[in-house]
Order: sequence, then C-alpha cells, then structure tokens
Amino acid sequence: MHAQNSGRPADPLDLLEIDSLLTPDERAVRDAVRTFCDRRVEPHIAEWFEQGVVEDIRGLTKELGELGLLGMHLEGYGCAGMSAVDYGLACLELEATDSGLRSLVSVQGSLAMYAIHAFGSEEQKEEWLPRLAAGTAIGCFGLTEPDSGSDPGSMRTAARRDGDDWILDGRKMWITNGSVADVAVVWARTDDGVRGFVVPTDTPGFSAPAIKHKMSLRASVTSELVLDSVRLPGSAVLPEVRGLKGPLSCLNEARYGIAWGAMGAARSSFRAALAYAGDRVQFGRPISGFQLTQAKLTDMALELAKGTLLAFHLGRAKDDRGLRPEQVSFGKLNNTRSALEICRTARTIMGANGISLEYPVIRHANNLESILTYEGTVEMHTLMIGQALTGQAAFR
Repeated sequence: MHAQNSGRPADPLDLLEIDSLLTPDERAVRDAVRTFCDRRVEPHIAEWFEQGVVEDIRGLTKELGELGLLGMHLEGYGCAGMSAVDYGLACLELEATDSGLRSLVSVQGSLAMYAIHAFGSEEQKEEWLPRLAAGTAIGCFGLTEPDSGSDPGSMRTAARRDGDDWILDGRKMWITNGSVADVAVVWARTDDGVRGFVVPTDTPGFSAPAIKHKMSLRASVTSELVLDSVRLPGSAVLPEVRGLKGPLSCLNEARYGIAWGAMGAARSSFRAALAYAGDRVQFGRPISGFQLTQAKLTDMALELAKGTLLAFHLGRAKDDRGLRPEQVSFGKLNNTRSALEICRTARTIMGANGISLEYPVIRHANNLESILTYEGTVEMHTLMIGQALTGQAAFR
C-alpha cells in the first residue's frame, strides 16, 4: 500500500516540497544567508534603490566576506570551498533581497576571483584572493565595451608590449563594482590574442567614473573603466589562458549563479503578491478568492517551481560532472525570462501598489530587465541552445 500524506499543511511557497531535496548542511547555508539579508540589507534596500546608492559598500562587502560568501565555491586562498548547490542557494537568497546584492557577490567571486583562481599565477593568487575572499578588497571584471557586448571578439581595448611592461588603452562599460574596486581583471587584444590583466585600480591612467541615471540595478555600483596608457609590469598578465576561452569561462560561472538568483527575485515577488491577494478585499471578498487571480497565482507558482528545480538540477550536475555551456544557457535563459514574467504578473495582482517601493515587486522587475540581457542576451543564449540542438552556428 502507498503511504498516506502526513496531513501537514502545504507550504504555498513550496507546494512540491523542493526543500526536501536539500541536505541539512545546504539548508544551513540557505538559512544563514537569509538571516544575514533580513538583518543587514532588507531594512534599507528600498531606500538604497530609490536613492541609487549602497551605503557603506565596503563594510557590507567585508561582512559578506566574513560570512564566507565571496568566492565561496573556490578552493584555497581563504575561500570557503563549498559546493555549486551551496553557491546557488546563496545566490537565490541574495537576489530575493535584491539583484544588486547578488551582482556584487557574483562579480567578486565568479568573475574577478574565478579569473585569478583559474588562470592567474601563484603570485597573483596569493596577492589578491585572500583579500577578495575576506571582502577587504573589492574586484571587478572588464570585458564589455561601449561598442562590444555580445561580440567580445570585436573589443577595441588593446595591450602592447613596451620592454618588459604592458601598456593598456581602451574603455570598458557597464562594469559592476568598477568605481569602488581595488583590482580589475581587464581583457584586451594583444599580438598574441585576447589576454587578461590584473590591474590595481590605483595604477596611473586608470579611472572608473560611475554610471548614473539607471532605472535598474540602482542598489549596485555600475561604472565605466577608462584605461589611458596604463603601464603594468609583465607579471600583470594572467599566464594560464589566451583567447576568448578565458572570459567566456568566467561568464559561465556567473551565469550559473544567475539561474538561481532570478528565482530569488521571482520568489520574493510571488510571496508579496500572494499575501496581498489574501488581504485585499474587493466586492466583499479577498481578491485571492476570484478565479482570474487564482489562475495568475497558479501560473506563477508553476514557473517558480520549475525554474527552481532546473537550477537545482544544474547545481547537482555541476557538482557531479560539470556543465556544458548550452546547459548554463538553458538555465540562464529560462529562469530570467520566467522570473521577469512572474514579477510582471505579481504587479498586475497588486494594482497601483505594485509600483510602490513599499513592496519589492517593481524593484525586482526593474532589476530583472537588466538581468535578462547581461551576462548574455536572450538572443545569444537562444542561439547557443539552437547550435547545440542543430549543430549549426547561427551567430553570424
């Protein structure tokens, strides 16, 4: 005979009991990040978003380091050495508070730190990774340019030899953490192909003006990087990689975290809409009792559960055997698209209140407009999956 359900009430945020798939240690990681976000960031995040600032970002980054979240999936050099699922759960909880918070952690750990960890010299690793892991230093990652986004091979930033030194010239655009960073990993064309450089931001000729007037990721530092005859020693180049394989492998690390993070933004918006629908009375009853509202809530719950299961599957696969690029694209494309639709639907349930920063919904929706296209646009991830399906490259 089949065992009967225990009769315990269903959790409306987890009807499928996905939580039961986690180990006790994974739940502990998830709960620790959630507790930190609730205490340290949630009381301030709406104001930070409205004002377009992150108060005491250096203090916040240090606290994230003390919690072990910076480069948490890397081994050695002060990094926590945790699993891909642990990292994904952390991304989900961080982005449930705000995409800007998850972006800070993602760029620090999966882009700047991962590049140095995977491709750097021992001297570079020992100089930067312990400080970045502790949050006493902040890193950024310079790949995108004003005229080079989806096609990084067309970058104009160039590095040339001058004796034993390198001279870098160029501009990078839309760089998270740029104007507060202590070190930038900058990718540039050389006579020997695309190379990565570890650039201390106090090097003469380097500047990082902040980008203003954003309507998305407002609780995040976004900057331009300007390199004007920046002179670096020969030891500044990342020795273990040449070509676009370097930056693209870093992007795949970050994209994996986004697949989890987007579900955090979606969960936060779904939670807000579900609670609001139960409290909002129209025509003498809560609007959650009307069929059309229930249809919206059901669709949101379906997409949230499917996206979370997809992220969890990718995490287990990453820990077990690693992920192919098209698998990462699958998660990033599906989950950012689904999360944005969940936020938009939540906004319709909440009516005019849905655009108020008293609730998280419009903030998450605005942030996801950026998440949808950064670290690879919808079009690029669609074509990556299409190439895996057909064997035909349709990029050009």
